[in-house]
Amino acid sequence: MLLAEIISVGTELLFGEIVDSNAAFLARELGARGVTLHRKTVLGDNLLRLTDAVQTALGRADLIILGGGLGPTDDDLTREAIAAALNETPTEDAAQLAHLRGLFESRGRAMPEINRKQAWLIPSAEALPNPVGTAPGWFVRTTRGGTPKLLVALPGPPREMQRMWREQVLPRLPMPAAALEHTTIHTQGVGESAVAELLGDLTRQANPSVATYARATGVDVRVAASAPDRDQAAALLHPVRQRVRELLARWTWGEDDQTLAGAAQGALGSLRLGVIEAGSAGMLCTLLADQPGFLDAAVTQDHARLITLGLTPVTLRGAGLVSEAAARELAAGAREHLGADVGLAVVVATTGERAGQAFVAVNVPRPGQEPLERTLHVNWPGDAAQVRERAAVSALSLLRASLSSTPDPHTRTAPAPVQRPEGRTA
Repeated sequence: MLLAEIISVGTELLFGEIVDSNAAFLARELGARGVTLHRKTVLGDNLLRLTDAVQTALGRADLIILGGGLGPTDDDLTREAIAAALNETPTEDAAQLAHLRGLFESRGRAMPEINRKQAWLIPSAEALPNPVGTAPGWFVRTTRGGTPKLLVALPGPPREMQRMWREQVLPRLPMPAAALEHTTIHTQGVGESAVAELLGDLTRQANPSVATYARATGVDVRVAASAPDRDQAAALLHPVRQRVRELLARWTWGEDDQTLAGAAQGALGSLRLGVIEAGSAGMLCTLLADQPGFLDAAVTQDHARLITLGLTPVTLRGAGLVSEAAARELAAGAREHLGADVGLAVVVATTGERAGQAFVAVNVPRPGQEPLERTLHVNWPGDAAQVRERAAVSALSLLRASLSSTPDPHTRTAPAPVQRPEGRTA
């Protein structure tokens, strides 16, 4: 088993000024290849703390990956920390220095002397080319207590880091003789504790493992199995994954990389969607922006405008804008006034006595029948952004669920189902 540790370097990461997306990327990459990641650490630009972190990591991990701190300035200290931890002295590498000078000269510029440190190497390090930046990486082979150790230093910019990882680091790594197979099942409309209760003992077994994660779009359940090769891992995964699918079928909307907006689009088929939002600041439209079935939208809280879109004065005076009746009228209005086949409406209160409440409604045509109307009441505490996000996610979920069994009047057949691995459909 190969044990790994990630050290993210940069005061801007430590203070939260930049989100550490690199560590998340590397964690996924390692997990997909059967490497066990034990720790992720974020440290500021301090040589003593960085050196101590590298020395400590060498005592407990086989692979240490450092991200960031490879720039040319005095506060870029990753090279110095690795050299100090290994008690090696960095020197300028003539080939690296010539390469750096060439990069600047090819752009008609002279290389600043401060960049010379980017040509440093220590005896145990191999330079990793950086085709999209000036900072080469390091691939270091060393030992600690007679055990082989690997240190990898990667640049901070994600575009540079990811390309170097794929092209330079992965071919050099001794990957474990094991495979990891996994599937993430997406649910909506059920809480994490309820999901865990439904899964029962499945969440307490080690291999395959079953874990739950709360997300903005619902609760995800990740099923993962490891074995000496992919076929054995897949065979181990299959029965547990099928059992999880069966237990959560009522709430499942997709798997792996599928998005809730994509699932709703799959249910729409050839139907065109119109949306009216009041109080949600266009959050639903943002989620739907890239979907081809999204025809038109109106985002407004102006009462006069909403009345032209189907809201009746009687409802506005009586139940109010944030009400089930208003959501129903606006969903029907989205079909009539926006020229859509399916109408979807969201009305949200983020201030006042009703803050945190939202109503969602969908209006779906049915051949030879009255339109199908469904509504959903969202009432959960949170700030304005959370309330809007929950309302938009609930709208997508209601849209997908409402369309799943509703025939498309253009084709007189059910809309194309959302495909899952192994031919399962929503």
